[in-house]
Amino acid sequence: MKKTILLAVAFIYFTNLCVFAQQATDYVWWNPAQATTPVIEGQAWSGKAIQNPYDRLPTQAEKSVRKEVWNLSHNAAGLLIRFRASTDQIMVRYVVTGKQALPHMPATGVSGVDLYAINSDGDALWCAGKYTFGDTIQYRFTGLEPNDTYHQKGREYRLYLPLYNSVKWLEIGVPTSVTLTPLPVRADKPIVVYGTSIAQGACASRPGMAWTSILGRKLDRPVINLGFSGNGRLEKEVVDLLPEIDAKLYVLDCLPNLVATVGIKPDEIKTRIIESVKALRRQKPTTPILLVEHAGYTEGSLNPTRRQLYTDVNELMQQAFAQLKSEGIQKLYLLPKSAINLSNDAMVDGTHPTDLGMQQYADAYERSIRPILNEPVGDVSTMKPLTQYRDARSYDWETRHLAILARLKSNPPRIVFFGNSITHFWGGEPKIDRASGVDSWNSILEPLGVQNMGYGWDRIENVLWRVYHGELDGYSPAQIVIMIGTNNLQFNTDAEIADGLGFLVRAMQARQPNAEILLIGLLPRRQMEPRITALNQRIAQVAGEVNATFIQPGTIFLKSDGKIDEAFFSDGLHPNAEGYRQLAAKLVPSLKAVEVAPVPKGRKK
Repeated sequence: MKKTILLAVAFIYFTNLCVFAQQATDYVWWNPAQATTPVIEGQAWSGKAIQNPYDRLPTQAEKSVRKEVWNLSHNAAGLLIRFRASTDQIMVRYVVTGKQALPHMPATGVSGVDLYAINSDGDALWCAGKYTFGDTIQYRFTGLEPNDTYHQKGREYRLYLPLYNSVKWLEIGVPTSVTLTPLPVRADKPIVVYGTSIAQGACASRPGMAWTSILGRKLDRPVINLGFSGNGRLEKEVVDLLPEIDAKLYVLDCLPNLVATVGIKPDEIKTRIIESVKALRRQKPTTPILLVEHAGYTEGSLNPTRRQLYTDVNELMQQAFAQLKSEGIQKLYLLPKSAINLSNDAMVDGTHPTDLGMQQYADAYERSIRPILNEPVGDVSTMKPLTQYRDARSYDWETRHLAILARLKSNPPRIVFFGNSITHFWGGEPKIDRASGVDSWNSILEPLGVQNMGYGWDRIENVLWRVYHGELDGYSPAQIVIMIGTNNLQFNTDAEIADGLGFLVRAMQARQPNAEILLIGLLPRRQMEPRITALNQRIAQVAGEVNATFIQPGTIFLKSDGKIDEAFFSDGLHPNAEGYRQLAAKLVPSLKAVEVAPVPKGRKK
């Protein structure tokens, strides 16, 4: 009997072993440090300019900055790697050079990595991973849903690197049947943060929970993390490096390392604040600068000694800020302690934030930075800027955005036409394989200097993102044409769509105050004609409120019974070639005519 049981146990063990062996996955590995183009985001310097692949300061800085700052610059705080893959599992393996944990900060924050997926609607989704810490650290992310319902092209992933450790080497693995596509560093100008351990990420539980990482996701912009634990002291040697970075905004958040216990005298602290701002302003005369007060210690209300430390340096910051403003320094802003407003449970040790504290920091920064960058958000989805990747079968959304930015720079247009696939599939540059109205675009719109700014599957919030990320910067169009909102119909109320369009128009006017705005009503579509008729009435009212011109050329596609004339459509939504010709003829009278210089008297025309 005993022998039978032993044989049965052995059989079960052998069977499970065989099943496990059959289920084992072979991986193909990618080393980002060996990429031919920059893929490690969050670095201001890369390639030959740095000593190690995951450094945060250039090699030349070793000769100028203090040793403590130089050593901390090898920590990978704020660095992330983007890639795309259609896979249900991702492996990350790497080696770090320092201690894997700290007494007040877990190994997952000090030495761990953190993975987020970006879905086709632009939302960031956190991925839970199982990890093992040893000589080689491994993270295994399994059970992932490979794709969204829109397509089978895979998701974008963003891998955040360790906050308080230096990465010696790192590889990302996917099953051999999967294609991993590295994504380049984003082209947006970064927000540059020079700060202390709090900026570096202490004591976040994982890299994605550092406030700089949270802020990067909120604003959907690259963030350069130059936080140096205990050593963010507004030192000239570091400040002189900052203008080398073409920044969207400079943030100076160093007061926690400038309190009296550090031994720097009050006059010197004030001088460092003033000289840091002036040094930046000399080389970057128009880039905004945000000064930040000490956020305080959570036991400050009970400990007068600790309270005095942050009260004193904040007073010095206020004096320096007032002096700089009185001297005419422009685009200089202050984030006060009262606006950061950390709660009683926001810190681990009274100094370094918990994840709750990190979230509160990020929220405060977002509230401060959005007005500086003129990137407000509203309460509904049509007023919250997002990317998208819904029409990946036809084109790559990010690639089109970059191509349009390049074209706007090389061929500044007179008229820009923002829209969704109805505009995108009409014609023009950048070209797309699927186009139904090329003849009418080339013969009617192209001569008027119209740039096609349509993106298939775009909604109002996607156009808002594009406006916030450069598509109306650096040139002066005479007219902005907008035809967007049909893809919001199944997700938003009529009020949300109309109000979102008003919000979008205001964002455009803020960037191009001299351009005329032409707001086109939604084209009718099969089985939605009555709703669109009512919605266009609301949009017309909004156009009046924001001082935009409203037209409704889509009425040419309606029969006498109010239904669409299918003869003008390919699918009940997109016009066919004849539909585009009819739309162009109806649209042209509202497009801004080409201005012709007057002929001097006596000269023949």
